[in-house]
Amino acid sequence: MVRTVVAGLDGSPESRAAAEWAAREAKLRGLPLRIVHVWEPVPAPMAQAPFLGAEIRQQWTDQYPADTAAGLRLRHPGVEVTVEQADGRPADVLLEAAKEAELLVLGSRGLSGIGGFLVGSVGLAVVAHATAPVVLVRAGEQAADEHQPDPVGIPSAATRYRPVVLGLDPAGPDDTLLEFAFEAAARRSAVLRIVYGWNLPPYYTYGLTVDPQFHDEVARRQAAALAEAVRPWRRKYPDVEVVEESRAGSAAGFLVDAAGGAALLVVGRRARRTPLGPFIGPVAHAVLHHSTAPVAVVPHD
Repeated sequence: MVRTVVAGLDGSPESRAAAEWAAREAKLRGLPLRIVHVWEPVPAPMAQAPFLGAEIRQQWTDQYPADTAAGLRLRHPGVEVTVEQADGRPADVLLEAAKEAELLVLGSRGLSGIGGFLVGSVGLAVVAHATAPVVLVRAGEQAADEHQPDPVGIPSAATRYRPVVLGLDPAGPDDTLLEFAFEAAARRSAVLRIVYGWNLPPYYTYGLTVDPQFHDEVARRQAAALAEAVRPWRRKYPDVEVVEESRAGSAAGFLVDAAGGAALLVVGRRARRTPLGPFIGPVAHAVLHHSTAPVAVVPHD
């Protein structure tokens, strides 16, 4: 199987930004980029409408993705770009593509109707079911957004990358998640910022007074647990600068705040099912909706 980065394309600004991000990531990884463009069948009465004629369909299914691929090749020399066109339910097609991908990249929002298929429900369904990591990219994301401003504060793709941020619970650290984050930081020569939000004891919730020394002791224990979970990975990636941050409060809120200065935000998703179906998790769900940086959701056991 050929390792690839796959990007879903639907014509929306979000999916165009995702394709550009995927091309940059493919170059970092030294992998080919595969663009997957899906034509979702429409009901027969709509299919007979003049604006959905054969000419429009051909332009949408052939010309647009071909033009997109040509532009990506020009802007990202050295990246092999191929296009795959498919009919079917977008989530099903994208999930099938993800089985053969090292990484799947999607727009985080899309348009309804014929303008796009990467609406919230489709994106969330893919994230919940995919066996490969999925990256969600917002419209308007530029290469310069992943980098520090230049010395006079102007956005530039020539400066150092912003940090890669990893949300980690040291109670159950997973090797797949940690490896993804460390590799992402290593490729970018970026700082890896590992954040952990932990809950206060219940009596804090109810407003009861607690000895400050006890609070400090809890904080020290949580910070020590995070350091212990990360220690072997520091040894494995000695060239990656790591910053660990542990604080009481909402893990999701901590990550959303950290995303403001990040090149990439990495969170995990346990690959398990519930009686209601696949489970994304409240933290991943929150950052997918509120992060300003691209979000990588990594499935793990």
